[in-house]
Amino acid sequence: MKPEDLIAHILVDEYSSTPKYKQLTNAILSAISSGKLKKNSLLPSINELSFKLEISRDTAEKGYRHLRKLGIVESVPGKGFFIVNVDFARKLKICLLFNKLSTHKKIIYDSFIKSIGEQAMVDFYIYNNDFALFKKMLISKSNDYSHFVIIPHFNEGGENAHDIINTIPKEKLIIVDKLLPGIIGDYAAAYENFAQDIYSALEQALAKLANYDTIKIIFPKNSYFPQEILTGFYRFCQQYAFNHKVIHNIKDEEINVGEVYINLMEDDLVILIERLIALKLKIGKDVGVISYNETPLKRIILDGITTISTDFIQLGSKAAELILENKTEKIEIPFYLTLRNSL
Repeated sequence: MKPEDLIAHILVDEYSSTPKYKQLTNAILSAISSGKLKKNSLLPSINELSFKLEISRDTAEKGYRHLRKLGIVESVPGKGFFIVNVDFARKLKICLLFNKLSTHKKIIYDSFIKSIGEQAMVDFYIYNNDFALFKKMLISKSNDYSHFVIIPHFNEGGENAHDIINTIPKEKLIIVDKLLPGIIGDYAAAYENFAQDIYSALEQALAKLANYDTIKIIFPKNSYFPQEILTGFYRFCQQYAFNHKVIHNIKDEEINVGEVYINLMEDDLVILIERLIALKLKIGKDVGVISYNETPLKRIILDGITTISTDFIQLGSKAAELILENKTEKIEIPFYLTLRNSL
């Protein structure tokens, strides 16, 4: 195949969150696997790739550097880039479908990519908690991949998500983060037990919580967060006789001494802290704060924010392990409490 002909087979998907240089390298590796590119084949120049694919020169260069690192491509001064190795195994072609790209989802992604290694081609898509977009993406790609790794969280319209997910052969399916009712068959999963996790975490904090009389959880309306979180929250408060309340909007909530606030969204944490400072309430004494999902910043701000969090690195690495070891088991990922001065 001539270098200019190869460009027609290299597609840069604007909807994909896979870095463009990775899309470029994946396309070339696919062309090798299918026999369209052979040993000693000349590749398009960086300028040609940049112009024809409408990508930057840096992106094209980075793609070729990655292929050189893999030992697939070498450059000859004055002549260009050539295929020098076609003897590699890359049987895994994985579609990652994430609901959003938050700090914590990026940790899952990075852990998965590191664990799966270079033997897999990975395409990464984000559907922004939109079920219609999720369905469209899944249907359009249903025959293209050896595995589908799905984080199934939807703002609305996801009640029948299991129907579309059930169309995926179960040996190809890995569910991450949340088990979805209605998915049938023997499939793999690395998941959080949301109801039990919050119950257990609050139980571990019981000695600190005993200094307060009311626990409030900030749970936005039309949220993608699982309702099971509220199930565990209610169960704990009833079990240990705490006054409790679900708040949908922290901006309008009256804040009093003796209350503990649990936030799920980072934006709500910022608003809560701003209001507590404005009211001159001492965090960890007058009012308690517990935040979902550990981040480095929460170790520092206000002498430390107490967090309840899953192990996001394990979520990613276990999902990769399930694929590499061809397992169909369901692995519950540990959840942990980190007590700091905010409680």
